[in-house]
Amino acid sequence: MVLSKSEIEASLLEENKLIQDGKLKQDFSLDLSLRFSKLCEACRHGDLKLCQETITEGANINARDIFDYTPLILASLCGHFEVVQLLLESGALCERDTFQGERCLYNALNDRIRNLLLSYDYSKSTDPLQPFAAHITSLLARTHPQTSDILVTGAGTTFLLHKFVLSTRSPYFSKKLSNAPDTTTWKLPAAIPPQAFDIAIRYIYLGETPNDVGGGPGTGFSEEEVVEGLDKISRHLEIRRLWDDVLEAGDLRVARQRRIDEIERGRDQLEAWFEEKVIKHKVIIDTSRANDVKWDRNNGIFADVLLRADESTDDIETCKPAIEPRIQPQRNGPSHGIPVGPMAQASRSPSRTRKSTKSVLFPVHRAMLTRSEFFLTMFSSGFREAQDTEHLQIIPIDCSPEVLEIVIRFLYTEKVGFSLGVAIDVLFAADLLLIEKLKHKAAVVISTLGNGSMSRIPPRLAAAENGFPEEDDLDIYDVVRAGWLTRVPRLEEFGARYFAYRLEDYIDKDEFSDLVKESAARIKGRQETDTIELLDDIRYYLSERFRLRFEDAGLEDMMEEDAERAVQQYPAIDSKIYEEEAIDVSQVPRGHLTEAKMNQDVTIRTLDGEVAGDELEEEARNYQILLGKIDGLLDKLKLDA
Repeated sequence: MVLSKSEIEASLLEENKLIQDGKLKQDFSLDLSLRFSKLCEACRHGDLKLCQETITEGANINARDIFDYTPLILASLCGHFEVVQLLLESGALCERDTFQGERCLYNALNDRIRNLLLSYDYSKSTDPLQPFAAHITSLLARTHPQTSDILVTGAGTTFLLHKFVLSTRSPYFSKKLSNAPDTTTWKLPAAIPPQAFDIAIRYIYLGETPNDVGGGPGTGFSEEEVVEGLDKISRHLEIRRLWDDVLEAGDLRVARQRRIDEIERGRDQLEAWFEEKVIKHKVIIDTSRANDVKWDRNNGIFADVLLRADESTDDIETCKPAIEPRIQPQRNGPSHGIPVGPMAQASRSPSRTRKSTKSVLFPVHRAMLTRSEFFLTMFSSGFREAQDTEHLQIIPIDCSPEVLEIVIRFLYTEKVGFSLGVAIDVLFAADLLLIEKLKHKAAVVISTLGNGSMSRIPPRLAAAENGFPEEDDLDIYDVVRAGWLTRVPRLEEFGARYFAYRLEDYIDKDEFSDLVKESAARIKGRQETDTIELLDDIRYYLSERFRLRFEDAGLEDMMEEDAERAVQQYPAIDSKIYEEEAIDVSQVPRGHLTEAKMNQDVTIRTLDGEVAGDELEEEARNYQILLGKIDGLLDKLKLDA
């Protein structure tokens, strides 16, 4: 059906009115904030580290600047593949058959970026919170493992619900359960049709509002009665947004926008609950006394399990009297069964060298932990941790308290923000608990914050000698080994590229030799014809490094201008070789002088100390020197590759 001009204008006018009323968000809205400007600048220059930092700070990756450029368009146009990949993984939109989407594809600098944009699953970026919302909604139908703690009945219908979800999303339930946390049943008022309550509960559990509210012949209630019941229950539970969703259900675009907004709002509500109820009630206690904590099952924050993490054994000697925490569970009073503690009590005898490791206990809910396959299997089994006892089960997790808090926060809020210093520990914890999404996010943090300049052409090799050393915030050997142990190819590739761009700093170190031997040993039943994966990747990225250096130095332009003269002067060299990677460029013409060469006071030297005619010759020799060092290392280790 072809719309007339007047119909199109009326549609656009209505859309603009919805945007002005706040019912609809404008796609790719204009953003003039300083944070967004920093993100755009980072995308132009390929600064992967700054991109990750601004995204973590909350920059809108789907906004546009005053020139109508989005961060994704800028990164694609400027040819920064890693930045494009990071933006897509963070939720940047590139929808085909839209103006901005086609613009992004058309302006991609090369086919590699264009293919990445085309192959990326658009559904992952349109609603990044959908997996989180789907898990909350799935709790309504999940019967094994059983995680519900309140039973709602009405008109022959039974609902198995969760107090913490009801308290988080409904002000009515929040007040009711706060005053009576021991409540285990609730009867639906007779005037409320079960169909209306079912829609309300699905709304509370972040489900979609149906277009058809139900009712009619055979259901016991007419459609009008169900609609009236929805009005009543939304008022009773103080969730009037539900009634607005029902009224707006006819407009698909508005309904979709409202759902996205509601999921974000629900996530924010659950995050506030997490901070107020879980984090504020965590218990810090001596490790020797951690298993003595008794936490009543009927408690005011509705926790049904305790997760324990132990701190490291490195303690500082102290001259103060040792302090021993004392946990006093209270079954009555305002604490509602939540332990009060730790309460400090001085030891009778002070000690200078007393070492007292600490443990942290987090009161959590099995319903949220089952987002992890590890916990889902544990609670679905016949193991002790799955049994209901008078006091909450204490489950030890092999990680630090800081890392465990990051993991729990992700399970509750889908949010993740941590420093590079704990990224590898988070990676191992996510691998242990089978949380693939968190594992992927940890790998992204390591491969972006670990070296923000990697996506750009690095400074000349002599920069470090001139007093500008690069500061490394991570142990690259640990990163590579972590990639092997957790089966994350992204980290293996990152490590290889990291080494390639700094090979002269690592090639002669014993730690690097040990890593090469470990890489060779990963092939069981190794044969002479087998290669060493780490060195193969390093060779590849080494060729990329010097190819980019040649392009940066203007070799491509020089080839076009002086192609005939170069062939006449060096007949053995075919001009086609300049288009290939990993080539022998030791005979590059020296006629293209740089500023350094024109300055007679500056002497350009290669890695072995020899004088080079210009920067191009220097890079060509350095490339050959590094390849030779790799071969020398293989001979030293008596390895064939």
